[in-house]
Amino acid sequence: MKKILLLICITCLNLMVSAQKKQLPQLNKNNIKQVIKALTLEEKVKLVVGMGMYIPGAPAGLLPPNDPEDDKIAPKVPGTSGRTHAINRLGIPSITLSDGPAGIHFMDLTNAKPKYATAIPIGTLLASTWDTIMTKKIGEILGREAKDYGIDIMLTPAFNIQRNPLGGRNFEYYSEDPFLSGTIAAAVTNGIQKNGIGVSVKHFAANNTETNRMKLNTIVSERALREIYLKGFEIAVKKSNPWTLMTSYNLINGTYTSESKDLISKILRKEWGFKGLVVSDWFSGQNAAVSLGAGNDLQMPGRPDQAHTIINAVKDGLLAMSDLDLGVERVLNLVVKTITFNKYNYSNNPDLTANAAISRMVAAEGMVLLKNNNALPLPKSSTIALFGNASYDIIAGGTGSGDVVKKYTISLDEGLVNSGFKLQQNSKSIYEDYIKSENEKKPAPSFMDVFNPFSIKEMEVKNEMIIESAANSDVAIITIGRISGESKDRKVENDFNLTDAEKQTLKTLSESFHAKNKKVIVVINAGGVIEMASWSPWVDAILMAWQPGMEGGNAIADIVSGKVNPSGKLTATFPISYTDVPSSQNFPGKQLPLKEGETLDPVMPTYPAEITYDDDIYVGYRYFNTKKVKTAYEFGFGLSYTQFYYGDIKLSSADFKDKITATITIKNTGKVAGKEIVQLYLSAPSEKLKKPSQELKGFAKTKLLQPNESQTISFTLTLSELASYDPALSSWIAEAGKYTIRIGASSLDIKQTKEFSLKKDILMNTNKK
Repeated sequence: MKKILLLICITCLNLMVSAQKKQLPQLNKNNIKQVIKALTLEEKVKLVVGMGMYIPGAPAGLLPPNDPEDDKIAPKVPGTSGRTHAINRLGIPSITLSDGPAGIHFMDLTNAKPKYATAIPIGTLLASTWDTIMTKKIGEILGREAKDYGIDIMLTPAFNIQRNPLGGRNFEYYSEDPFLSGTIAAAVTNGIQKNGIGVSVKHFAANNTETNRMKLNTIVSERALREIYLKGFEIAVKKSNPWTLMTSYNLINGTYTSESKDLISKILRKEWGFKGLVVSDWFSGQNAAVSLGAGNDLQMPGRPDQAHTIINAVKDGLLAMSDLDLGVERVLNLVVKTITFNKYNYSNNPDLTANAAISRMVAAEGMVLLKNNNALPLPKSSTIALFGNASYDIIAGGTGSGDVVKKYTISLDEGLVNSGFKLQQNSKSIYEDYIKSENEKKPAPSFMDVFNPFSIKEMEVKNEMIIESAANSDVAIITIGRISGESKDRKVENDFNLTDAEKQTLKTLSESFHAKNKKVIVVINAGGVIEMASWSPWVDAILMAWQPGMEGGNAIADIVSGKVNPSGKLTATFPISYTDVPSSQNFPGKQLPLKEGETLDPVMPTYPAEITYDDDIYVGYRYFNTKKVKTAYEFGFGLSYTQFYYGDIKLSSADFKDKITATITIKNTGKVAGKEIVQLYLSAPSEKLKKPSQELKGFAKTKLLQPNESQTISFTLTLSELASYDPALSSWIAEAGKYTIRIGASSLDIKQTKEFSLKKDILMNTNKK
């Protein structure tokens, strides 16, 4: 009898629990407000504060502690950057966020079987294609792999302005120009989100320095902020509707970006119409409640103290419940779009082979031929003497969250052999033995390898080795390698500038090979700009190969062999000297003393600091061209194995009304097929506001044109391309007067010009304070 009564009680209890659950709303895209009403305060806060950072094998104390209860919950995708909390009783799952800009970034310090991803070319190389179709294909790779691994959000694209050549994270970014940056970012975003995977465009904004990045106060004029450092984000937001946007570490004019209501709620949401979620950079900001009130919806990766701060702020009346609810609503709007919420059955088995083939193709499209004295392409019968560590140990990408665990990497020596070239064996053997010996000195792996990877000192080349190589080979190729990345900036000496040993090797190579009428070719395997003017006269060809991803050696060989005609062009100015750069006098900023009781973070030690953007709107080519400062290679420069003719510009009207269209025909007048990047610059009246001599307002890459084949390109300019920001009016203004369209092969190599008129001043997007 007792057993029967017990069974009845259990059945009744189960029925009651089931009934209660049926009464609770289960999240779907139509009942989000109802779900918010059913959440407790603590549950709401869980949704706007992530679950912390989980790195398999990470030593205790390395990262801020997570909630112990969260650590008991195994992550859906181990080794990714972060995850949100689940509220199971309301049908709210946890979603997964992962870096990064050059491929999925898995972090795992255990000896477990690694997960591999496609290491795509770095951001600067992608932008150097000037090709939105190609960069969208790269986005599709990232989106497919994220989907196959069960990842919901990719923390990319990164496209801060390359303000200074020494920026440690420049390799992730696209350009010194906001129009090019925003357009390429939109293409990558569209490619990723086509697969139902969200992005987080980053880092919003003016995050152009890695030194003291978490406490760096960026002092910048409103005009420069609007025209240079926000414009790319505006373009990307309007052209691709990213699911999320990530605020940056730094302060702007005294306020952390993640706590800036003006930046997030006023400009991003009200002015640009951004509807998505705003997420903080990892461990950024100062006060989570202030951040949430400013419109930064999700604090990542999340810490228990942030949750306590928000709860206390609500209870004390310092944070309105409506602000918390709005953040929760945006989190839930994101959740219902994800593959996790929609129960996608992911494979954990992406097609890495197919993706690698696309990566190789795009890598070749973005390499820039800077010099060619009849040295390239090489005949397949050539025997090559290959010099430089990076020729045998290619640098596929940068460090930090932009690093990728890849199944293999094709170095240049392998790529050349794969393409049918012969290598001079003595130099090959000596380099391989040296690299193997040095690699054996590598310490045990640790988390800090992400920021400070082990690197091998460049091998010293003996003159006897060069002399022997000159006698036994047809041509010399030397690769100059540079690596940089997250958390620290580059240096002028022995990084931007070549080392004395590198220069000596180049000089000796040049003398020995030229004495035998043989060519010397330099391949630059770097993430950013380096000095070239002092040594470029010694060599016959220079190929800027950037950091080209896992298929880099094959892609470089495709260019060297002529299988692919180089068509990339520079997205940043190469100065003659670092001191010519307008921001060189105050980069990376002024370090300030620690406050009393203030300590340094053990992982990312950061001092208070400030930097003044006294170059204002004159960044990159805007400065060099306007001030007529000579460069080693100008913005937009790049050679081809063929030549192109530019026809006359035809305008749709002589006067601007709502828009104007410029049309031009490009013809391949050379002997081999090739692609040309056509660049449109605009010179505007400057009576009311001083302006650069010209600014990029359009670009297009032709199809592969056969000899004597032509293609007509059209550009449409709208009011936004004509306007500059006037802080006195808190508005964008297109100034009346004559405008000159300048179309050419680079920012200095202008082929054709045409004028049109604007009859009267036009204000747009007026935002009175």
